[in-house]
Amino acid sequence: MIGNSAGRAFLGSFTSAGGLGVTAAAVDRDTGALTVLGSTDAVADPSFLAVGRRGGETVLYAVGESAPGVAAAFAADGDVPTLLGAVQAVDGDGPTHLALAADHVVTANYTSGSFTALPVLDDGSLGPASSVLRREGSGPDPDRQEAPHAHQVQADPSGNWVVGVDLGTDSVGVCALDPATGALTPHSETALRPGTGPRHLAFHPSGSLAYVLGELEPILTVCRWDAAAGRLDVLGEVPVLPEHVEAADGAGRTYPSEVVVAHDGRFLWTANRGHDSISVLTLDESGEKPALVTTVGCGGHWPRDLTLDPGGQWLYAANERSGNVSWFAVDARTGIPRYAGSVEVPAASCVVLV
Repeated sequence: MIGNSAGRAFLGSFTSAGGLGVTAAAVDRDTGALTVLGSTDAVADPSFLAVGRRGGETVLYAVGESAPGVAAAFAADGDVPTLLGAVQAVDGDGPTHLALAADHVVTANYTSGSFTALPVLDDGSLGPASSVLRREGSGPDPDRQEAPHAHQVQADPSGNWVVGVDLGTDSVGVCALDPATGALTPHSETALRPGTGPRHLAFHPSGSLAYVLGELEPILTVCRWDAAAGRLDVLGEVPVLPEHVEAADGAGRTYPSEVVVAHDGRFLWTANRGHDSISVLTLDESGEKPALVTTVGCGGHWPRDLTLDPGGQWLYAANERSGNVSWFAVDARTGIPRYAGSVEVPAASCVVLV
């Protein structure tokens, strides 16, 4: 068991590519270092994880990025996460992300282009899917945008809305989620520039802005978020890489994966697959004008996920193709991460911290 002096992290990895599934790790709060404790492959390809609490206990939720897709809950206070209740079908294929909202877990199902709500039961386990919201549309990229591809879902800062990012249709949808029935109801839709392929979104700590990261183009779209109206409005775009950069492997394309905002709203970071870097952007007082400062190496190859610790001191990158999770000390003055260490995690997909 982990002692009280250490933090806790959970690492996802692709079992189909040699990963261990869901891994628990101890976090040294002084050095940022991760120490692997134990793993379970009870769910195949757990590409994304989310942490909740139920009855004073830590509960971990995972999607299985498979066809058909699944979601599962794990009791997570021991060294090895153990399944809590039944693994549930999400009635969609290829779920890539999930979030807790209104006593439900909501999944973003990439292949099916849909969102699914599953109730969280009293013991923290999941019940069968209560609703599935299927999207329609396409984008200009014939290989990646031939249909909707839901890539991320999260509750907005007010807790009143569920926000979903759709790479396939270059849009962000806002839904209402009924906590009693689990019904997902479309509320509003925001169109982004065609072909940018939005992947993930992060809110500013003020709760009034959101930053949407493109996967098909290394662009950050700045949006005003109106929680009262449940509406997202585009303010502008900012590049997350210098002009004329090439991927680290010489392939020429970069596919950004994750966007993270500092807890104090002064900095923003993105993970960039292909370029194998972390971009550092400063935020002005309004938060409306991000400015690219520099990029640093991600400590591996193909950074699929980027996570900031609760104290804002350590940044973690899950490097899928090099099979490791690296950590960085964040300079409090500049926001520039400094590489501090790495641990082997084959086919790493994500990092979540308690």
